[in-house]
Amino acid sequence: MKASSGKILVTGGAGFIGSVVTARLLETGRAVTVLDDLSRGFRDAVPAGAEFVKGGIHQADEVLDSSYSAVVHLAAFAEVAESVRTPERYWWNNTLGTYALLDAMRRAGVHALVFSSTCAVYGEPERSPITEHTPTAPINPYGASKLAADHMIGSECHAHGLAAVSLRYFNVAGAYGRFGERHDPESHLIPLALQVALGRRQRISIYGNDYPTSDGTCVRDYVHVLDLADAHLRALGVASHGRHLVCNLGSSEGYSVRQVIDTVREVTGHAIPAAYEGRRGGDPAVLVASTERARRELGWKPERTSLRQMVHDAWAFARQAPSDSAGELP
Repeated sequence: MKASSGKILVTGGAGFIGSVVTARLLETGRAVTVLDDLSRGFRDAVPAGAEFVKGGIHQADEVLDSSYSAVVHLAAFAEVAESVRTPERYWWNNTLGTYALLDAMRRAGVHALVFSSTCAVYGEPERSPITEHTPTAPINPYGASKLAADHMIGSECHAHGLAAVSLRYFNVAGAYGRFGERHDPESHLIPLALQVALGRRQRISIYGNDYPTSDGTCVRDYVHVLDLADAHLRALGVASHGRHLVCNLGSSEGYSVRQVIDTVREVTGHAIPAAYEGRRGGDPAVLVASTERARRELGWKPERTSLRQMVHDAWAFARQAPSDSAGELP
């Protein structure tokens, strides 16, 4: 089954990744509706040409009908620390919200889904690179809530013939024109370092410098948001009846925290003062993806693997991005 006709519903399409996915779908001639409650997203991030419906995924049944051929589901809360403080938010939105979406899709006769999953489902793996066969063992409610959604999707494929692809993201970076990261509060390394360059914070913190890596700081896999978005388009094309395909998305390259900060210094021309702090609990030394399955099954290969390009694109966005905040949390 290929979701090649009909409208596409993008949940969370007013967020960082959702806005880029929506923009790319529109560029390929697809009709797109964005469903977003704006608790984490921005109305002005919804690309021109997309229909916008303000609402959460629990209201998907009010939008979906037989004119839709597929859903790209990106509406999730994704802050690890917040998930530890208020896990109920994550079970309600990420897990129960996905349940409500699947129910709405079944009743509307929409049979294709691309799901935004996460490498957080793997927890603290003992080996790297991480494949889709790596045991799933999430260590926080965020990862657990997304893994539960993955299990529900797999069951829906088996029982009701859903065509689904779950894409397990590693660290997403970069920007696509006017679409970039505007999280509030921000927790990701590159935009935090860029905030230092913009004078919005005094320094960047480095959590731990005694890891078994080349420079003692954690190593992470970064994938450009535009490459990530293109993987979603490819996933729509290969989703097949009754099958739940799971693919990791990364660049298969690792960069240390110090390398990232040094690259931000180079791109911005700013000193980026940094201070070492103690290790954070639950931070593995190395997280790097194996993307062999995505290459084989989706025909996908990341094209923008240069860390410098990712930082350059994020920096261009950060200098012109609006400074307003997302809406109130539900």
